[in-house]
Amino acid sequence: MSETVSFGYEEVAAEEKAGKVGAIFSNVARKYDIMNDAMSAGMHRVWKDDFVRRVKPRAGEQILDMAGGTGDIAFRMEAKGAVVTVSDINQDMLDVGIERAMERGIDTLVWSRQNAEELTFPDRHFDAYTIAFGIRNVTHIDKALLEAHRVLKYGGRFFCLEFSTTEWPGFKEVYDAYSHKLVPKLGKMIAGDADSYRYLIESIRRFPPMPEFEGMIRAAGFKHTRVEPILGGLVAIHSGWKV
Repeated sequence: MSETVSFGYEEVAAEEKAGKVGAIFSNVARKYDIMNDAMSAGMHRVWKDDFVRRVKPRAGEQILDMAGGTGDIAFRMEAKGAVVTVSDINQDMLDVGIERAMERGIDTLVWSRQNAEELTFPDRHFDAYTIAFGIRNVTHIDKALLEAHRVLKYGGRFFCLEFSTTEWPGFKEVYDAYSHKLVPKLGKMIAGDADSYRYLIESIRRFPPMPEFEGMIRAAGFKHTRVEPILGGLVAIHSGWKV
């Protein structure tokens, strides 16, 4: 029998997930950033600023921003002088990012369509690997983490910003009600697509809890791993080092 993996609350054949996820992000690419503002009341900008501060990009460093899509993280790191390669499996998301870069007059970014599970970059190539709100959409997260470890230089650092499960009493119930009932309605109103945003919320619920995901990062070979919860774990910054 074919291996099955989670696609929101559904179970689908592993070989089907990438295509299904790709269709969702193609549908929402043009409204992705507007929806991020609407869903988080603009807080995603604060989380991303905090994330990049943790990464500490430096001038001349080679950084891979995986699932970089529309360029939000890459623009922040490029401003610090880092040499950033923006990669995403979805060309529609990359196209939006390229357009945004052109509008800002940024021509130093490298844009590369890549599957996080099978990167085409050589071993020990990057000083840092970042992925923000993307790893939960990967079919085999363990493979993506192994690839992240492979392409990093010794002394390289891994940083992941991802939704998780808040541990604050009361807030969890409020957020669950908001996300399941209101986010799909926002998706319908702003992006004309309720189903895609219903999947994105469900994918958050199926993502491993913080301790489990940290264990996966360690299993991929990273050392000195760390988890920094935000809003009690609604969002978390995970990090590790290749040593």
